[in-house]
Amino acid sequence: MTTPDIRVEKGHADPEEVAAITAVLLARAAAAPAAPTHRKHPKAGWRRLEREPGFRAPHSWHG
Repeated sequence: MTTPDIRVEKGHADPEEVAAITAVLLARAAAAPAAPTHRKHPKAGWRRLEREPGFRAPHSWHG
């Protein structure tokens, strides 16, 4: 079972080209900042529709 980790969908890539793109992707992954341990905003940025009043006045649509 020697399935490749990276597959070329369209066109033909030489092994050197696949190695180059793999090196770039690994370098970018290593340079990415670590995931934050906590969020600044613990509340979700969206609202559940069933908890909203049925009617909102037209002047409140802008915000």
